[in-house]
Amino acid sequence: MRYLLLGLVILVTACTKQQEECRMEPLNTDKIAVAVTPSENREYSFTDKKSGYYYGRTQENDFGEWFAGWNVRQKRIFSDYKLFVDTVFLDRRNAQAKMYPYKLERVFAQATEELLMSDNEAVLYIRLTDIKGRYIGIQLNTGLLASMKQGTDGLTYVPREAPGKEVKVVPFRPERIEYTDSVLWTPAAAGGFLIAYGTAAGCDSLIRDFRSAGELKLAARKERMEGILQRNPVRSNLDTLDEALAWLLLTTDELVTDQQGKGIYAGLPWFNEYWGRDMFISMPGAVLVNGQFETAKEILADFSRFQNKDSVSQTWGRIPNRANTEGILYNTTDGTPRFVMQIEDYIKYSGDTAFIRQIYPAVALSIDAAIRNYTDEKGYLLHADADTWMDVKRNGIPGSPRGNRANDIQSLWYQQLMAGKYMAGYMHDRVKAGEWDSVAQRLKQNFEADYVDKGRAFIADHLNTDGSRDVQVRPNQLYVFELIGDEDVKMGVTRKVWEELVYPWGTGSLSQKDPDFHPQHENWEYYHKDDAYHNGTVWLWNNGHAMQRMIEMDQPDIAWKLFENMNRQALAEGAVGSLAENADAHPREGKNWAKRSGTFLQAWSNAEQLRVWYQYFLGIRPDMIKGEIVIEPKLPSAITGLQFKERIGKGVLEGCFKRSGDVTEYTYRLLNEAADIDFRLPLFGNVRVGLQAGDRLTVKDSGSRLAVVVANVQGKELYRHDYPLVPEKKRLKQLRDEFFKDTRFAVPEKQGNLKALSKRYTGK
Repeated sequence: MRYLLLGLVILVTACTKQQEECRMEPLNTDKIAVAVTPSENREYSFTDKKSGYYYGRTQENDFGEWFAGWNVRQKRIFSDYKLFVDTVFLDRRNAQAKMYPYKLERVFAQATEELLMSDNEAVLYIRLTDIKGRYIGIQLNTGLLASMKQGTDGLTYVPREAPGKEVKVVPFRPERIEYTDSVLWTPAAAGGFLIAYGTAAGCDSLIRDFRSAGELKLAARKERMEGILQRNPVRSNLDTLDEALAWLLLTTDELVTDQQGKGIYAGLPWFNEYWGRDMFISMPGAVLVNGQFETAKEILADFSRFQNKDSVSQTWGRIPNRANTEGILYNTTDGTPRFVMQIEDYIKYSGDTAFIRQIYPAVALSIDAAIRNYTDEKGYLLHADADTWMDVKRNGIPGSPRGNRANDIQSLWYQQLMAGKYMAGYMHDRVKAGEWDSVAQRLKQNFEADYVDKGRAFIADHLNTDGSRDVQVRPNQLYVFELIGDEDVKMGVTRKVWEELVYPWGTGSLSQKDPDFHPQHENWEYYHKDDAYHNGTVWLWNNGHAMQRMIEMDQPDIAWKLFENMNRQALAEGAVGSLAENADAHPREGKNWAKRSGTFLQAWSNAEQLRVWYQYFLGIRPDMIKGEIVIEPKLPSAITGLQFKERIGKGVLEGCFKRSGDVTEYTYRLLNEAADIDFRLPLFGNVRVGLQAGDRLTVKDSGSRLAVVVANVQGKELYRHDYPLVPEKKRLKQLRDEFFKDTRFAVPEKQGNLKALSKRYTGK
């Protein structure tokens, strides 16, 4: 009995020690605040999570960008404001700024300013504290405003782009008001200003409500953000990693709004609308890896209402490319496959198979209509030149024509068919399941012969209408590996794309060796920016698949270099906490880093960074349809310690990682959920164990063997097994390591044969 008790004490002590080692303190919104100096003068943005956003620069007095300031429902309201204490103008160029996810703080000699928004309300709060003076004043930039009225209770304007509405400016606390020209003055005791937008009665109601309950509204907004960080904590030996992920989670969530039902803005400042393609590319990183399953379901259900159900329409069955306040457009081929794929992804993460019954009619229509209207005898999905993600047109002419069988479209179509097949099986619709599977297999059987040059390890970007291959080197090759069986081709394509298209600042859209290449996104001396948009310009969202494919080839350290560069952009460059839409392929003259371009905050850029972290670096890929979770961690050597949590199904997966010398230890605990775990490491056979709620899986990798232990919530050992190294897997790993040895980023090289630089741009 004495030895039994001693063994129990040792076991409990070991489990307690392990729990202590994996315990972490999540970051919060105050800890990740970013200080900004006047010389940095960074962009920032907030949304109200409904239909409004505010965009500015931290230390700029008159931000002249077209979309600067407050925008609501795609209307510009006003562009900026100025503050005063007594007669002193608060010059932002002299301010020390700090950006928080929920507010901007500027510290002046005369006062401290905080700019805040609340959720779902068109009201801005400019809080002033530490005021060294008797009076405070505010002046709006009137470039977008008309019909000024100076009332006893506040100052009103009519926005030029929303003539049926008004903007009203009042003291935060009711105090007497005076005016000097367009400056509203009030005693310092007012504590700042409120700016409301809406009808006259609506503005008054917003102001009354905020004066009485504003602090509660602000606290609720902050608490919502804290909840995202608390539910998705990541703590590692790298502070910059932890902080960048926290910021990216929150700025991505900033784009999840209720403007037209639930959806995701494509980006800010000018894509404050729902783009089907962008939204479904963004969904895994925006609402699935962070456990916002209810939001994901709402997005899918709400957007399905916009499906084209007109059987005589050319776009019958399609999900919109764009839904905004002006109308609905269906001009894309890839949005609809991605819609169906995201239904499947949502179900895999949430386990909500009941949703299939609700959404199945939309899925069936999307596939049946495409088969009837758009497929050829080989099962390929046909489309117009500009109906892929490379969709820009200028003067009606596609800038990057990819008709009529783009490679990525075929892969997406295949995945749509396979997702549909699964759902048809769930619905006991055997006829549809068989028909859709037949088309999918026919497509897959034809793809390699039609698209792949095995000798060059190259995948054609698209087939032209005459069946010939387009041989331009573009990143779209990375999206079709699901249709490729030859591992040598996948390895060759991954390295070729990385070295020819993946720069340290992101993934280019066309090889610099191509005569159609454009070195910079905007170079008005030689060309219109739309001509460069998909012909060389870097697109950060393509980083996702570039990194994913490199990690799949067991090269996380190569992928990490790009991942780390994007984290640095989020923390130290551009808009605080955000990744931009684009960048130049080549740096400007005299520079060693490329300039960012496009939107300052792009949903799919942020979301793909998050998706790759969770699904491929951490390697967490749930399939709660089957009650399974694949865990395939491939962490870079820079990470030596890590703890995280991720919501899966109805529960939470906790993970802990430690690397010490030649030993790496992985620990996972599943809370409030049960699942079969498929644990994978490159040198060993798959470890399959079942976990009940509260069970803990521990895996120790000593290089030559895996020691696997499963214990229950009381610490009782349920399973123990040692797994030997698999020689075939070791050989494959060595082969891959040797193949990717010395892989480098694409290096900008000036080309002498570029059409883009052959003549001056004349404006046509």
